[in-house]
Amino acid sequence: MFLALREMRHSKARYSLIIVIMLLISFLVLFVTGLARGLAYANISAVENMPANYYAVQKDADHAFRRSQLNETELSAARLIAGEQNAAPLAVQMSTITAADKADVKADVTFFAVDMNGMLAPKVTQGTEITNETQGSVVADSKLKETGVTIGSTIKDQASGLTFKVAGFVDDNSYSHTPVVYINTLDWKAMRQGFGQSGQDAEAVPYNVIALKIDSAQVTDITEKLGNVEVITQKQAIASIPGYSAEQNSLLMMIVFLFVIAAFVLAVFFYVITIQKTSQFGILKAMGTKMSYLAWSVVGQVLILSVASLAVSLLLTFGMNMGLPDSMPFQLEGQTILLTCVLFVGMSLLGSLISVARVARVDALEAIGRAGA
Repeated sequence: MFLALREMRHSKARYSLIIVIMLLISFLVLFVTGLARGLAYANISAVENMPANYYAVQKDADHAFRRSQLNETELSAARLIAGEQNAAPLAVQMSTITAADKADVKADVTFFAVDMNGMLAPKVTQGTEITNETQGSVVADSKLKETGVTIGSTIKDQASGLTFKVAGFVDDNSYSHTPVVYINTLDWKAMRQGFGQSGQDAEAVPYNVIALKIDSAQVTDITEKLGNVEVITQKQAIASIPGYSAEQNSLLMMIVFLFVIAAFVLAVFFYVITIQKTSQFGILKAMGTKMSYLAWSVVGQVLILSVASLAVSLLLTFGMNMGLPDSMPFQLEGQTILLTCVLFVGMSLLGSLISVARVARVDALEAIGRAGA
């Protein structure tokens, strides 16, 4: 490490250039990672924050909530196995709403119809809660406030023609990049009738999904008892949300390429520097310097530069995050930061192995003779 630090102090301009390049790459990696996580959270937060760990959906629905149709009989059977409080119905309907008191307010939303006494009941952070007996009131995600909707506003569902009064707001409840609006089962049945279905048809298929909080043994029992039902994990349910997989796969590919580019750029830089120092390494070998010491000097330089660049890029990323508007979906958690930093350092060290291999091939006598010439 002494040799690595001494050389970096001697060639400040050269290594300053390298650290600037590493800083820009690491900043871009962290920013794109935070953007990917933010977009994912804005897409799936309503499902991710649910207390359920499994979901019962119709077998031929391909895990998609909106394609599934379940009835009261299947809900009752699931509750017999899971328990009354561990099986909650969920109906999903994407729509567009307008505000009755503001002509310019128009927003895409997703209606979640839930049992207000069950585990899926929204945790209101502003305003008041609604009950299963409350008719014509909703609880909405706080992002809806950006459109001008406030507590007490009357919104109209364009598909069914029903109007609702906003009783309260909840935080972090989005589905497919739209704010979630919670209604009770009473209003859900009225909404189905508003879609042109008769009262009998509205009762026949009241829900899309049954959210479950169960163990693996109960999963088997529910699957065997309800032949038309498939029980999926929360991860499978999230992957089936429209647009989620395609969006995340594209961003993941960008992040992977950034890691590869970082490793390639560093490998080229240090390989060129190693070639320029071939005679120096040869002299050190002739003096009896161990190969492990020389290899550690190269790896140590890469380690110091990558850690230093990551530290500065983290500060820049957090500073930029503070200046970003609230509408920008950006999120960096501690676990994500740690994983990204470890991968970046790992890829940097991997790129340095090419230089180490070059140092190992240096012949002391040849290098001394070349230096003397």
